[in-house]
Amino acid sequence: MATATMTSKGQITVPAAIRSDLDIHAGDKIQFIKIGEGRYEILPATDAITKLKGLVKTQKVVSIEKMNEAIRSKSSQ
Repeated sequence: MATATMTSKGQITVPAAIRSDLDIHAGDKIQFIKIGEGRYEILPATDAITKLKGLVKTQKVVSIEKMNEAIRSKSSQ
């Protein structure tokens, strides 16, 4: 069992084994989900896929058929 101590500012250091297991790194966000009275689950916070819109700029237009074809060819390998 891993434990952490809270500072006077309400901060804790997530133990290395937990960080590794959750694959979280400096700057990552974590979320606390209440699962019962006095019980919480800690999960890496992930953004909605819609936040990625506009991340990649391209002028190339690809049809749905071409996308499906690419997916089929990769999944059959």
